[in-house]
Amino acid sequence: MKNYIAESELVINGDGSIFHLHIKPEQLADRVILVGDPGRVKLVASHFDTCECEMSNREFHSITGTFKGKRITVLSTGIGCDNIDIVLNELDALVNIDFATRTINDNLRSLQIVRIGTCGGLQPNTPVGTFIASVKSIGFDGLLNYYGRRDEVCDTELEKAFTAHTSWLPQLPAPYVAVADHELIERIAGDDMVRGITCACGGFYGPQGRRLRIPLADPELNSKIESFEYQGLRITNFEMESSALAGLGSLLGHKAMTCCMVVANRRAQNMKTDYQNDINTLILTVLERI
Repeated sequence: MKNYIAESELVINGDGSIFHLHIKPEQLADRVILVGDPGRVKLVASHFDTCECEMSNREFHSITGTFKGKRITVLSTGIGCDNIDIVLNELDALVNIDFATRTINDNLRSLQIVRIGTCGGLQPNTPVGTFIASVKSIGFDGLLNYYGRRDEVCDTELEKAFTAHTSWLPQLPAPYVAVADHELIERIAGDDMVRGITCACGGFYGPQGRRLRIPLADPELNSKIESFEYQGLRITNFEMESSALAGLGSLLGHKAMTCCMVVANRRAQNMKTDYQNDINTLILTVLERI
C-alpha cells in the first residue's frame, strides 16, 4: 500500500493549489524559470507569446505561458535558500504527488529549472556584467544537511578541501557542495558564460564578508574563498540560492542550475545598480536555450 502524506505535511489550499505557491498541478509547465524579485516575473513574461495563467502569494509570483512554442512557468522565490526549500519541494509535489490520494505517483516527472539572478563577482575574470553559470555551489546555510542521501548528490571531496583551506569555524553551519545538472549547464551556459564554483551565502552582509557595525567572525574568510581552487575551478561569485536549487533538484530528480549576472565585483569594490537591460539579455538567452 502506498504511503499516505498527511495534511500537515503536504498542505493543499481549498482551491486545489499548493500551499505557498498557489499553483495547481495543471498550471505548472515542465520548463521553469526562477527569479528572486517578484517584479522580474513580468519582465520574463513580457517575452512570452501567450499567457495562460498568473498567480501571486507573498513573494511567490508566477506566470505560465509559451515562448516560441515552449510552455514555460516563470516564478519568483524571494531571497535565500530557505525560500528555495519551499519552492523546490512544492514544485516537485505539483508534478509527482497525486493531490487526490496524497500518495506519490508511480511515474515521476522531471522538471527543467533554471534560476536567473544577480551576484557578486570574486575573480578578475568576473567583472560587472559577466554572466556566470554555477557548475558547483557551496552552501553556507546548512540546508541540505537536513536531508537524507545528501552525500549522493554532493561533492564531498570538494567539501573537505574547502573546509580545510578556509579553516572553517566550527560554530558555522557545515558547508555542502551541490552539483548542477551537467546537460543543463552545457545547454544553457553555451560558450558565452563563465563556469565556476559559486558560494551560496546565508545572508547579504556578514555571511558575504560585509562589515557595517558588527565585526566579522572570520575577517579573512573572503580572501581564503578567493584563493581557493579545486580541479581547475575557482570560486567565481557570491549569491544566495544556487546550492539549495542544485542540491534539492538532484535529490528530487530534476535538472536544475543557476546562472547569474555580476552586478558587483568584490575585489574591485564596484557596483552596478542600473542593470535592467543587461539582465534582460540574460533572460532572453535562457528563454532561447531552456
